[in-house]
Amino acid sequence: MPRHAYLSASASHRWLSCPPSAKLCAEIKDETSPYAQQGTDAHELCEYKVLRALGEEVKDPTENLDFFDTEMADSTDEYCSFVMEQYEKARQHCRDPLILVEQRLDFSKWVPDGFGTGDCLIISDKSLQVIDFKYGLGILVEADNNPQMMCYALGALDTYDGIYDVESVTMTIFQPRRSNISTFTISKEELLAWAENYLKPTAELAYNGEGEFHAGDHCQFCKVKATCRKRAEYNMELAAYDFEQPATLDDAEIAAILPRIDDLVAWAGDIKEYALRQAMSGTEYPGFKVVEGRSIRKYTDENSVASVVTNAGYDPYEKKILGITAMTSLLGKKKFEELLAGFITKPPGKPTLVPDTDKRPAMNTAKDDFIEE
Repeated sequence: MPRHAYLSASASHRWLSCPPSAKLCAEIKDETSPYAQQGTDAHELCEYKVLRALGEEVKDPTENLDFFDTEMADSTDEYCSFVMEQYEKARQHCRDPLILVEQRLDFSKWVPDGFGTGDCLIISDKSLQVIDFKYGLGILVEADNNPQMMCYALGALDTYDGIYDVESVTMTIFQPRRSNISTFTISKEELLAWAENYLKPTAELAYNGEGEFHAGDHCQFCKVKATCRKRAEYNMELAAYDFEQPATLDDAEIAAILPRIDDLVAWAGDIKEYALRQAMSGTEYPGFKVVEGRSIRKYTDENSVASVVTNAGYDPYEKKILGITAMTSLLGKKKFEELLAGFITKPPGKPTLVPDTDKRPAMNTAKDDFIEE
C-alpha cells in the first residue's frame, strides 16, 4: 500500500489530532459519493473559468459535468470573480505577481510523502495567498489555523519563497453555498515554527502508526469511527449519566455534558449504521434482527394515473409555487434577486442551544426579559 495515502492535507485535522488513525484509515478502501463527485465537477469548472479569465485558451468542461446546474454556474462565477479581484490587488503593489491554478504542492519536508493540490496561489512581493474553493454545503469551513491550508502554504513556500521573499501568508476559504469567505493571515516565521514544532513530529508519529488515539470532532470523517475503541470509551463516559435522573444533575454537570452531546448522538448513529451493514452481510447480534422498514404507497405509473383520473372528469394535478431554492435554480441567482428580493422574508428561527463560539448573536432569553434597564 502506498504510504502517501496516510497523510493527505485534507485529512490533516484528523491525523494531527489522532496520529494512529492515519494507518487504520489507510487500510480501508476509499468510498466515493455523489457529493464528492459534485465537488470535483465544481472544481473543474472553477479551474476553467479562472484560466479563461486569465486569457488562456481552455476547453469548456460543462457538457461533461454530471452535476452542473445553475447553482454551480453561479457559485463558480463568484469564485472566479473573487480570485481575479485578489489578483488585481496583488498587481497594484507588485509588477509581476504569479498566479497558479490547480497547482501541485509538495510539503514532504515536514510530512512524509506529503503533497496536495492548491486551487489557487497568488504570490507577490513579500506575500503569499492560498485560496481554496469549497463547494460543500453541510459543514462551514473556517480558515483560522486550518491545517490543510497551512500544509498547502508550506508547499508553496518551499517552492516560491526564494523568488518572492515572502513575509506573510494569507489563506482564504471560499465557500459560496454557505456565503462564507473565511481568511486567516500568519507570518512566515509563525507558519514555519508550527511546521517544525508541531506538524513535523506529529506527522512522523502518524506515518509510523504511533502516538495516542484521541476522540473529538475530528472523528466525523474517520473511516473507523464506528468501531474505534477510543471513541467508544470517550462517549461511554458521558453515557454513564444515563443512570442518573435528570433532576439530580445540577447546572454545572449539565454544562459539562452539553459540549459532548452532539458527539454522543453522532457516535450512536455511526454504530447503528455500521451494525446494519454488518447484519446485512450475515453478522448476527443477539437480540436484534433485520426487518423491512416502513414504506409508503406510490404509483407505479404516474402518467397512466393522470390519464385515468382526467378521463374520469377530475384534475389530478395540484398547482404550487416553487420554493425559494427551486425558484433560484429556475431564474438564476441574479434574476431571482432582481425580480423577487422585495418578496422575501426570513422569520426568526427556532431557538437552539449552541457553544458560545458560534458566530450568531445570542437571543433574548427569559432572564433578559427581567433585567431592568
